[in-house]
Amino acid sequence: MIEKEKIDYEKVVLLGIIHQLQDEEKSNEYLDELEFLAYTAGGEVIKRFQQKLDKPHPKTFLGSGKIEEVRQFVEENEIGTAIFDDELSPAQQKNLEKILRCKVVDRTYLILDIFAQRAQTSYARTQVELAQYEYLLPRLTGLWTHLERQRGGIGMRGPGETEIETDRRIVRDKISLLKKKLETIDRQMSVQRGNRGSLIRVALVGYTNVGKSTLMNLISKSEVFAENKLFATLDTTVRKVVIRNLPFLLTDTVGFIRKLPTQLVESFKSTLDEVREADLLLHVVDISHESFEDHIASVEKILTEIEANDKPCIMVFNKIDNYSPVPFDEEDLTIERTSHHYSLEEWKKTWMNKVGEHVLFISATEKENIEEFRKKVYDEVRRIHVTRFPYNSFLYPEYEEVEDE
Repeated sequence: MIEKEKIDYEKVVLLGIIHQLQDEEKSNEYLDELEFLAYTAGGEVIKRFQQKLDKPHPKTFLGSGKIEEVRQFVEENEIGTAIFDDELSPAQQKNLEKILRCKVVDRTYLILDIFAQRAQTSYARTQVELAQYEYLLPRLTGLWTHLERQRGGIGMRGPGETEIETDRRIVRDKISLLKKKLETIDRQMSVQRGNRGSLIRVALVGYTNVGKSTLMNLISKSEVFAENKLFATLDTTVRKVVIRNLPFLLTDTVGFIRKLPTQLVESFKSTLDEVREADLLLHVVDISHESFEDHIASVEKILTEIEANDKPCIMVFNKIDNYSPVPFDEEDLTIERTSHHYSLEEWKKTWMNKVGEHVLFISATEKENIEEFRKKVYDEVRRIHVTRFPYNSFLYPEYEEVEDE
């Protein structure tokens, strides 16, 4: 159970479906993640609703009977928000708000809302604002008539133009302005990246909340914000790190997540350029999470989308101190042994063994195997550097194990 801080949380309910491609176990897993997202956004989950359907209902996502059950619960318990695990169409959202008489948001907008809370720099806020407007444009209703005041009503409407058409035009103008603003910042950041000289660039990538920022704080001795919430780090952080006498740049990037909104992938492309232009990726994985293999697949999918999947990569399995296999009773013939019952040693003999030397098992919080981590990163950065600048090979000798300071 997620431990709540002493703040005022908004009452929310979660809704999801079970179908052929998403069985009950997978649906529960997605709702667990959705609950963590809701908590991160400031919500307290009061109840979950699930329904078995071949496909979402085109008008209300869930069937009419289930929606009526949800409506009664929302009314009786003064629920403020209903959160759906999949993206809703504009028509579905509109219909559901009329029936449930509460705020209706989907997974996509919830993630956008968290990003809006977490964005610290002007650049990140601009990226989030662009993603929000692109999401909201097809969902505009008459409730958006306040937008016209930002441009002034007189002389701003064409003949016969309705308020909603005015609002859409204003939002399109905002999207255009935000894109131009991002293009300007992109050029500045591109110049900054180009001015970093000959230093090798290393990027931390991985699912959200796997410990990337904690690991960066450990090896760079910096103070990057780290918290046990999703998307604790949103703004890209770059630090110069020196292992032994070998300097390189280390970048902490925004965490990835399943069903990551396309609007965010698009608007955060420049942030992801730090990944695309890196010389080495450190793919951090929370091995204590029961779905870490799915997390790996989600990250690799996004790396493929941004054309960064062919880079040298070290797989760093973090949080080994929290890993514990599901107990298995060999005498119980009714239960089949699965990967959930594997010990760490058994995991190392699976597909991880094929990755060879590019796999590490560490605990950033407990500082387990950190010396091995430093050595592996040093060796790989040195290999890339010497390949690029062979005349510098004498400057950076082979790594020799030394005690941590």
